[in-house]
Amino acid sequence: MKKLIYVLWGSLLCIACSSGGDGSDTQNEVPEPDPTPSDALTVANARTYMADPNATEETVALFYNLKKLSKTKTIIGHQDAFNFFYQDNRNMSDIKKTTGNEPGLLGSDFMFITDKNNPSNNWFVQQENKIIADTKEAYNKGMINIFCWHLREPYNEESFYASDMTDQQKTTAFRGLLPNGIFHDWYKAKLDKVAQVLNNLTAPDGTKIPVIFRPFHEFDGNWFWWGQNYCTAEEYKAVFQFTVTYLRDVKNIHNVLYSFAPDNTYSNTSSYLSRYPGDEYVDVLGMDNCGDLGNGQGTAGADRANAKLKMISDLAVNKVKIAAFTETGYLVNNSNAPIDGWFSNYAYTTISKNNPEIAFIMLWYNYQNSYYVPTPANPNAADFLVFSNKAKCLLQNDLPDLYTLLQN
Repeated sequence: MKKLIYVLWGSLLCIACSSGGDGSDTQNEVPEPDPTPSDALTVANARTYMADPNATEETVALFYNLKKLSKTKTIIGHQDAFNFFYQDNRNMSDIKKTTGNEPGLLGSDFMFITDKNNPSNNWFVQQENKIIADTKEAYNKGMINIFCWHLREPYNEESFYASDMTDQQKTTAFRGLLPNGIFHDWYKAKLDKVAQVLNNLTAPDGTKIPVIFRPFHEFDGNWFWWGQNYCTAEEYKAVFQFTVTYLRDVKNIHNVLYSFAPDNTYSNTSSYLSRYPGDEYVDVLGMDNCGDLGNGQGTAGADRANAKLKMISDLAVNKVKIAAFTETGYLVNNSNAPIDGWFSNYAYTTISKNNPEIAFIMLWYNYQNSYYVPTPANPNAADFLVFSNKAKCLLQNDLPDLYTLLQN
């Protein structure tokens, strides 16, 4: 079973990386927001801009500090940095092997935690315990924690890919999560498990550890069963809104910042906001984008990705939200050679050109014989080291205290 699960997880190699996005906009037009002064956020009013006005002090501090920090800095993050490694070398994170320092942000997933085999199969219990321990370690090191959720479909709970479902299942699964839907109680049970873990994420002094939660990401594609072909914009919004209100108001979880994160298909603010659930449900405006930075895209691809990030940054300024590059990377394996300057040129151009206020960049995970972040023996390790040492970039060792609310 363990080998099978790793194979399934190993197949999740940023499926959107092959999706360049044609920039078409088939959604209804959404009015652009009125501008808000970029310095509107203060210590006194921070809660009024958050999805959870009753968030813990540390969670408010994280929101405030990330927003302020993003004006000049971008934190480098890595999915499963403490858990998955290139060539299974497990003594430290691969970023630390290459740079001497940990990433500033750790990505985790609720997938194994909410799997149907947890807790009946002890392997899944072990994964849950490992993820919890990793989250606590990251917080104790001053890092940020972000969770995505590759939730398996509700019919058989075997896959999160729409390609593994029948046409009938694809058109009913996500809609079934809605109140009065056929899978609504099933979904609440999954959220109960998420809430249990979030509630038990505590520091040694009892502080609830803040996390960023990125549910139903890359919804503008159709590789996941929550993709845009399988639900209307209003249905997507309703499920996202229910997710936030259930965790926040029913389960009393107050250590979460919520992230909205489409892939890279949008070309303007109207298309980006076409499935936006509303300011009262979102803290982080994100973008997942491997496609624009894929092989052969070069400077033109980096410029496209940068224009989209700049658009998000401007929205985040207007809405007083955090802007972030929530998932990216270029996969290196036996079929894909490293791209010269991918990190120090293309990735850095994406987060720095035109001065977007981007709080963090999340690089996807390393796995056995493939990687997104090089280790020292890889030919692009020097390129990553140059990138990590850029003035705009931060690793764990250079992070300020993100969990204390400092005065303006």
